[in-house]
Amino acid sequence: MKVFQFTEQPYPEAWDKHEGSLRVNLPNRLLDPAHAADLFHRYYDEWQLADELGLEIMINEHHQTATCMSATCVVTLAVLSRITKRARLLVLGYPIANRPDPLRIAEELSTIDVISRGRLEMGFVKGVPQEVAVANMNPVFQNQRFWEVHDFIIKAMTSHDAPFNWESENFHYRHVNIWPRPYQQPHPPVWSTTGSKATAEKLGGLGYTMATLGTGYGTRPIYDAYRKGYMEKGRGAPPPDRFAYLGFVAVGHTEAEARRLGEMVLAYPRTSGIVHPPFRNPPGFLSVGDNVRILKGEGKPRSYTKDGRTVNMAKGSVQDLIDAGVLFCGTPDQVYDQITDFIGHCGGMGNLLMMGHAGGMSHEDTVANLTLFSKEVLPRLKEFRQPAPEEAVAAE
Repeated sequence: MKVFQFTEQPYPEAWDKHEGSLRVNLPNRLLDPAHAADLFHRYYDEWQLADELGLEIMINEHHQTATCMSATCVVTLAVLSRITKRARLLVLGYPIANRPDPLRIAEELSTIDVISRGRLEMGFVKGVPQEVAVANMNPVFQNQRFWEVHDFIIKAMTSHDAPFNWESENFHYRHVNIWPRPYQQPHPPVWSTTGSKATAEKLGGLGYTMATLGTGYGTRPIYDAYRKGYMEKGRGAPPPDRFAYLGFVAVGHTEAEARRLGEMVLAYPRTSGIVHPPFRNPPGFLSVGDNVRILKGEGKPRSYTKDGRTVNMAKGSVQDLIDAGVLFCGTPDQVYDQITDFIGHCGGMGNLLMMGHAGGMSHEDTVANLTLFSKEVLPRLKEFRQPAPEEAVAAE
């Protein structure tokens, strides 16, 4: 099993100064560049520690928000590709449909892969609705652009003999011949995220690594849809390393200490949805079915416990989110048991995307959390016997 340390690189000092929105229209006068520099350097120090502790690294990208200062993931990847030594560098995600120049994406990611000597994992995502306005894109064609950009990047990375041209409704290139080409052949591994069974089935058909984010004990149907799509291509059951899950992690020497840290990491789900209403659902971004669910009041960030109880991720208590499999929190033994129980529920899950820092969590608390997890939990997870892929399929 691989565990990726993740933080959104927040600027929490502005969080209590908003007027109903932490994204898009929060005035940037609330940011002190000198303090932001201190935070960035601190986050890089913590990623270097993660590298030394045997953890992998995950980053993402968001725009015009105090919840995530990583407005350009390529800058973060460039720094990490040089200052870390062994960790896999996962970008999950890169909102490729929001970028007007997919050739530049292919060039940037190929260069990162070469500098890191083949440690890049490419996570392509559709992005969040509030960033369509920021990207100056038409939300109606978001899904179409996503898959076209995906196809273009893969072709650009795998075409080596001569330039090719690309003519389509969205993009026009007379000469595509990227230098350098990727270090990993035929291209770096591709990941994506979803909470949709239909998209999961498509990702399974492609064989990409699929991640779900905070879906708790409602995760298994999504994984099973992936398995269906994967096997329909004439393959056996997908191995556990095709599955990833983002969960919050807080480990302490005592349960009380862990729960104190748990309250801090839950700052993320409690703030990420604070968005000015006009930006939450641009017309055409979501499907008709998704909009129907929102109108029925089913569009809030919820997860599910083993017994089917719904938990509001933005308001649930530490215990609620432990019960829902969203937060793994407690002593090292408790956290190990919670994670392995969740793996069993999923029928196998080979990648844990661990949010071990969020919000105003201090450097000292973050270091303690990562260090205790890496010394007392990670070695046991690496030795844990994942359910055989065939067992997961048989249990459907």
